[in-house]
Amino acid sequence: MIGEAGKIFIALFVIMDPFGSIPIFLLVTEGKRSGEVSRAASYAVGVAALVLFFFLLLGEPLFRLLRIEFTSLRIGGGLVLGLLGMELVLGRSLLRGPSRGSSALALIGTPMLTGPGVIVSTMIFVKTYGYLPTLLASFPLLVSSWVVLRLSSFFHRVLGKEGIEILSRVMGLLLVTIAVDLVMGGIREALESA
Repeated sequence: MIGEAGKIFIALFVIMDPFGSIPIFLLVTEGKRSGEVSRAASYAVGVAALVLFFFLLLGEPLFRLLRIEFTSLRIGGGLVLGLLGMELVLGRSLLRGPSRGSSALALIGTPMLTGPGVIVSTMIFVKTYGYLPTLLASFPLLVSSWVVLRLSSFFHRVLGKEGIEILSRVMGLLLVTIAVDLVMGGIREALESA
């Protein structure tokens, strides 16, 4: 179970890519004191946690109610992840010109941290590995995302803008490989059940 939770954590961390949120978070928290930056990181990660736990706990029953097959979720989710990964690899921005208020922090929480990729992947992991390993992976995922946002000034100083962009592109490439694996697995399942 710990090994499965570790796999889920790594995959979701790559998909969530908190490093990609650093430039926007720095813009939103510019000129704020340390305590305010901590509260801003908590707010953004809190929004991400609400969305993540909603789909972790209720995503599968919701899809059952809508009569959406797991195979369709794997293929569709893989395609969404692939597109998100390509955006990261190509260096496109998900948000342009954010405001500086709590609405901007909510946008960092979702869709930047907990966007379609994390939502779909969480539901796939629940179906594949079960609730407990996915839940166990979620807590360190959210804590590590909070740490990245809280230390965003440090990471920006150490890595610089170019370093953060390179890191995001590497995460995007990993995301594309996860997406290909999901799509291939979904197609294989569809062919076997046909």
